[in-house]
Amino acid sequence: MLANTLSLFFSFALSVPVETTILPKDTIPDEYTIEQVVITGTRTPKRLSQSPVLTRIITSRDIANTDATDIRDILQQVVPGVEFSYAMNQQIHLNFSGFGGQSVLVLVDGERLAGETMDDVDFSRITPEQIDHIEIVRGSASALYGSNAVGGVINIVTKDAARSWKANVNGRWGKHGSQRYGLSWQQGNRKLANILAVNHSKTDNYRVNNGEKPLSRVFSTVYGDAVWNFNDRLVYNPTDYLRLTGRAGYFFRRTKRSVDTPEQYRDFSAGLGARWQPDAGTRLEFNYAFDQYDKSIFQRYSSHDIRLYSNVHNAFRLLFNRRFDDADWTVGIDYLHDYLFNTKLDGSKRRQDSFDAFMQYDWNISPRWEVVGALRYDYFSDGRMSRITPKLSVRYRPLRRINIRGSYGMGFRTPTLKEKYYDFDMAGIWIVEGNPHLNAEVSHNFCLSGDYSYRKYNFSLSGYYNKIKGKIATGIPYVTTETGDMPRLPYINLSDYSVFGMEATAEAGWSNGISTRVAYSWTRETTPKDNGRQINNQYIPMREHSLTVHGAWEHRFNRHYAMNIAIDGRYVSGVENKEYIDYHDIARGVNTVHYPAYSLWKLFLQNCIGKSLKLNVTLDNLLNYRPAYYYLNSPVTDGISVMVGFSVDIDKMLSKKNRS
Repeated sequence: MLANTLSLFFSFALSVPVETTILPKDTIPDEYTIEQVVITGTRTPKRLSQSPVLTRIITSRDIANTDATDIRDILQQVVPGVEFSYAMNQQIHLNFSGFGGQSVLVLVDGERLAGETMDDVDFSRITPEQIDHIEIVRGSASALYGSNAVGGVINIVTKDAARSWKANVNGRWGKHGSQRYGLSWQQGNRKLANILAVNHSKTDNYRVNNGEKPLSRVFSTVYGDAVWNFNDRLVYNPTDYLRLTGRAGYFFRRTKRSVDTPEQYRDFSAGLGARWQPDAGTRLEFNYAFDQYDKSIFQRYSSHDIRLYSNVHNAFRLLFNRRFDDADWTVGIDYLHDYLFNTKLDGSKRRQDSFDAFMQYDWNISPRWEVVGALRYDYFSDGRMSRITPKLSVRYRPLRRINIRGSYGMGFRTPTLKEKYYDFDMAGIWIVEGNPHLNAEVSHNFCLSGDYSYRKYNFSLSGYYNKIKGKIATGIPYVTTETGDMPRLPYINLSDYSVFGMEATAEAGWSNGISTRVAYSWTRETTPKDNGRQINNQYIPMREHSLTVHGAWEHRFNRHYAMNIAIDGRYVSGVENKEYIDYHDIARGVNTVHYPAYSLWKLFLQNCIGKSLKLNVTLDNLLNYRPAYYYLNSPVTDGISVMVGFSVDIDKMLSKKNRS
């Protein structure tokens, strides 16, 4: 850390931010990295070392060292077992340790995001400048978060407003017309604080070259886009016991797959929250969130913007927490009204109301033992589905530096309105057909982990097993006299599906400014031999092995100059997938396609001049890797990329102390 002191605010849904002070560098405790506060695993603030649910955290320092363009870059660069690939029409798809985007709940400050494309949220809605830190929980979290949390939760916690004036401008330029600009303005005092952030990024389309006779679908054009993000958050503390928050955001993205009819994506979001805390052991919170995500096609010649899709969420939540000497009680209720308009749906418009109630009991039996039990009830109006899901987590601390965690959680995922009512001609290949008779997925997740911390070192090892009954997927295309010549691809429930794997991480940081981290993940999926799932997966399977490596050195030479150097590497193994030889003529059968392993490296250099100016140089794809074929899960790099950027803290530049 280059500053003398730094205060971080960890905010989360329905809660006041928890303020934690990080001490000056020369007084930082050896184990400061495991003392950060997290909330996703239990919905109550806990130090990372004391959380009974294994939680992976990507800190603000990790995010700064990645010099990432978006949330995808951050997750892939830091977390093994995370892979982003392309779905149809170059839409982004997440694979998280064997679970697709529809089975991983992505939250921003604890709130769900409206809208999806090919089962995934629009990850470009979240810019790195907005993020304070990211909390990741693997395995089922349905007992706290409901449907879509079968494979885990990724909670992106944004920056909170400071109590003093702060202002920053930044920019970056790179290959293929890549540009990124940001502005943040914070102003506040003890009663009232506000933070405004404006971000703009742009990348041009560019061509890539493929070898001869590819074995599967390839692309030759990488589509760029232009993105605008506006976010504002206001915090008002009328008394010491009451905190009121308000937020608003606007997002716009344009992609030029066609010059005459570019695609446009918009999002409007807003929220209100209140927290009342009359004493240290009682907390009552209320939250309302609005989110509307739209897709349209803009006809350039007629200037008509034709809306094809709109998803609107209106969500309400009430949460109560009561702390006793050795236990915490948490109870809550949620209500969500979900509206979907989609020209590819049977009937175009669908609505659904969902309601849930949950409770959690956190019992600190002794300094060595902690047990957390949770139970949740969910109800969905479309099809009148309901589900009760339990979870039990145990933390045992045999020695001061060792934690052992074990958990069992039941997960579930209800079929989406799209999976029930889709009726979509997919590029003339087949009609994707919804199934209103789908059942909910039900999973059983087991996880066992251990971690050891000693001074500047931290080691962790975890293993997990997920068994899913009735996984929702696409079946075998079929043709009947009623359907005509166009095959229909139905959604079905698979008879059986399981994912198991492990993750190991070792990290260290020394007082000389050097830090390092190595993380390895192994994942294996098993699919049923019936239903044709193994040859009809619309997404490429998870790569079995992945490894991320990080090293950094920070040093202040004098009061006017400091330097930060970071290098990051990522390796993923090859994978095989059975696919149709000709998607327009499935009678020709299938073949096995091998997608090769690859490794990518990034070098980041930051020069800190004075206290206000940072000049950055990034070399991406340091080893100049170029795929022989640009398959849907290949990196889109076409050689080494050089990016240069700057960041200016205007408040520090104008301060009297800095000028002197």
